[in-house]
Amino acid sequence: MTQFSNPATEGGALVLFSGGQDSTTCLAWALKRFATVETIGFSYGQRHAVEMDCRAPIRTALASTALGPDHIVDLTTAISGLGQTAMTADIAIEMGESGLPNTFVPGRNLLFLTCAAAIAYRRGLKRIVTGVCETDYSGYPDCRDDTIKAMQLALNLGMERRFVLETPLMWLDKAATWAMAADLGGTALVDIIRERTHSCYLGDRTHRHPWGYGCGTCPACQLRAQGWSRWTAASGFTEIIR
Repeated sequence: MTQFSNPATEGGALVLFSGGQDSTTCLAWALKRFATVETIGFSYGQRHAVEMDCRAPIRTALASTALGPDHIVDLTTAISGLGQTAMTADIAIEMGESGLPNTFVPGRNLLFLTCAAAIAYRRGLKRIVTGVCETDYSGYPDCRDDTIKAMQLALNLGMERRFVLETPLMWLDKAATWAMAADLGGTALVDIIRERTHSCYLGDRTHRHPWGYGCGTCPACQLRAQGWSRWTAASGFTEIIR
């Protein structure tokens, strides 16, 4: 169990927390910076809905006194009604004619941020933390820095607030994300991410790899595995045989 000390006095934050590697790293990052941290997760008919089951154990494992309420929003009907993708239906993952992988769910992150801002509005939270990244990613346009900046402006105009969309992973590749976790919480946090988080698009938690659980072949697993390989080679991290 990792106990995060919390000397921060910056007020509160809301973290978009899926139960994956990136959002868990962002949650740990926020717990080091803000006096109170709440989380929000989304059910949207995702094939890897097992990620939702990972969230509560991760929150427990982080064991921070700064960790506040968790909010769950069900967007299944809204997103499934917009058409199928490889993220929400049992179809093969492949590149689409547009040059984007068919795991791209149009409007998903924009909808997530809108819902998060609505919760933050009611909870009196200014900072909204999301794990989007345009350095090591699948090409999703709603993960780009320009998109997030535009979304921040739209949310502030539409809700008359001064939200700040925090993106601590925006310019990090997956190796640097592993390094950030090690800097934030040492081996204990790295182990939480490996053992408890879920990133695999196919929802596979039967195959255990040095970097965690997953099919090992989908784009999410490949990014996570490649980042792990680069980070361990550079850091000298060695796995403890369990």
